[in-house]
Amino acid sequence: MNQNCAVNKIPLQSPSVGHRTSLQQLRGFAWLHLMMLALFYFFLLASVGVHAQDANPDNILKAAIAEQQNEQYDAAIRDYKKVLKVHPDMVEAKVNLGAALTHVGQYDEAIQMYQSALPFLSYRNPVILNLGLAYYKKRDYSNAHEQFEIIHRAQPTDARIALLLADTNLHLDKAKDAVAILEPLAAANSQDMDFEYVYGSALIATGRSREGVPHLEAVGEATRSADAYVIAGQSLLALDEFEHAKTDLEAALRLNPEFPGIHTLVGMARDKTGDTANAEAAFREALKINPDDFQANLYLGAILYQRRELPEAKPYLDRALKLNPTDNMARYETAMFKNASGEYDAALAELEQLEKSYPDWLEPHIALATLYYKVHRSEDGARERQTVERLTAEQPARGTRSK
Repeated sequence: MNQNCAVNKIPLQSPSVGHRTSLQQLRGFAWLHLMMLALFYFFLLASVGVHAQDANPDNILKAAIAEQQNEQYDAAIRDYKKVLKVHPDMVEAKVNLGAALTHVGQYDEAIQMYQSALPFLSYRNPVILNLGLAYYKKRDYSNAHEQFEIIHRAQPTDARIALLLADTNLHLDKAKDAVAILEPLAAANSQDMDFEYVYGSALIATGRSREGVPHLEAVGEATRSADAYVIAGQSLLALDEFEHAKTDLEAALRLNPEFPGIHTLVGMARDKTGDTANAEAAFREALKINPDDFQANLYLGAILYQRRELPEAKPYLDRALKLNPTDNMARYETAMFKNASGEYDAALAELEQLEKSYPDWLEPHIALATLYYKVHRSEDGARERQTVERLTAEQPARGTRSK
């Protein structure tokens, strides 16, 4: 254990009390937007010249297509609706209207347009794909998955479709299914950074972090993507690979200092590698942005406590405990603060509760051994020393998990 680390370790079998950003929160949608732009041109071009025998609707249709191609979506929507008043079953107008509605975020109406067009089509796959994308952007991942799966069955080697299906699986907490879809295509798509991003995220979500991290790092380097480095860095923190995690998280910080939570994550990595001075600076920066950042309060309070700057440490530890009163590390650090402040009974009560809940967590036993002797409970102190010796001997085999 790094003696300079402000926040100590908790055993692997203890429940996680961290507040890691989820993969779903980190994954961006920019690549998907570009994909959507590429899907609609078949229908837009196919529409030109339809219903030429009726000049007025035809002119309106042509105007709508031109407006949509020029990203004038509100005007296009208005004109497609005019056409559909005259020709309510015109498939091209319905599909193009669905595309325009999707672009402006009117997903329910877009879905309705696509669904109403499907019965009139002999080849449905492009519209089913657009329907899936509308559900996806609505964040209705279950219905999006249903559409993408239809297309994937028809085109199992299409990496673009596989990505969409795999990403919906990730959103639905089906990471193993996502890996199963992408793994056969991985070698052929290793230079596709969209593929690498989703595949790496899926590997990490299934617990194969050491395999997934290099994929995210490749994305970070190739695309200067802060979020890819953040996912990699967080995964490495969880593996106790602190130096490596620090490298990735510092890269994310350089790329985007405003990325949510990045100062806290960098501070944690710096703290774990013994760089407490720069860790403190990172936590203070994080708290300027969000005074209620739990981890930043906890770590900064612990750093100040270790320097015995008790008056300054107290408000940070108090706030951390208030933000998450059941968090084990917040309870432990608060107990240690009370011990240093001479509140021995309160410290003992908290440490004894932690010891009962997590009998294999070393640090509470170490603190109790010292504290029992301090309050003249020598038998209890001797028992705790024996426990510390046993756990210390067992620790390499058991392994620990960093907080």
